[in-house]
Amino acid sequence: MSATHQSFAANLEEHRVRLLAGISVAERRVDAAGIPTAVLEGGDGPPVVLLHGPGESAVNWRWTIADLVRTHRVVAPDLPAHGSSGSGDAPLDADRAVAWLGALIEGTCPEPPAVVGHVLGGAVAARFAAQHGGRLRRLVLVDSLGLARFRPSVRFALGFLGFTARPSERTFERFMHQCAFDLDQLREEMGDDWTSFVAYNVGLARADGARDAVRLFRRAGLARIPSRELAAIRVPTTLIWGRHDRALRLSIAQKASARYGWPLRVIDGAADDPARDQPEASSGTSAVRSVASEGTRSDRSGA
Repeated sequence: MSATHQSFAANLEEHRVRLLAGISVAERRVDAAGIPTAVLEGGDGPPVVLLHGPGESAVNWRWTIADLVRTHRVVAPDLPAHGSSGSGDAPLDADRAVAWLGALIEGTCPEPPAVVGHVLGGAVAARFAAQHGGRLRRLVLVDSLGLARFRPSVRFALGFLGFTARPSERTFERFMHQCAFDLDQLREEMGDDWTSFVAYNVGLARADGARDAVRLFRRAGLARIPSRELAAIRVPTTLIWGRHDRALRLSIAQKASARYGWPLRVIDGAADDPARDQPEASSGTSAVRSVASEGTRSDRSGA
């Protein structure tokens, strides 16, 4: 690795550490189906696996992890080719992502976990549940890809394409105006962490693995999951959706809920990431925690 690459990687890691400061998790590396995978782990209790969205990392679960580790064992990996995870030797596609998730669960969860998937992570989780539902306790899909054709608003699409083609602070913030419900409020709530949040995400988009990340997004996320496969999901499944999602409209969740009988929780004041836009105890984060807890011993005892 050249000195320039070493400096780039060290800078990314510095921002990652800062964004996770104060959150009770440890990070380790595991091999999951031949893919070097960075995993954040913390807490005790029923296991919950958190799968993030495209172009992101487990760091984007920072709002949820801080709450969940108080009652659950949290396993939050960087998806293949994302964050600090590698791609492995074989091309990334939907089947490989499903194999990766199975190996990750086997290596990190002592019992069937609840899997919470956001956007791309939701598509991977749904594909896994359709094939291996007996290995899960519960499935939670948050503003998930795979349930319908991807038809974002024009502004969202332009923001996404602009950032992907030319990652910079300017294009990231332009894109985030379409992702977040209230970007000014998000900046204010994050305070000094906003600078690291921007720098880290721009750095990921510029990293060597960014092309592989886009490939996974296209092959495992954009491809619609056949209805017969979704209908085959037998594990209890819940949808959580931001009312103002500009990429994956609420109507997608409403139709899936009606068709498959999956309960739907709609989060007001949230766009494509309810836990980020509404981290308060009464909204996005608590919805993830309460749904992930359903069916556990603590849930049945009323804890």
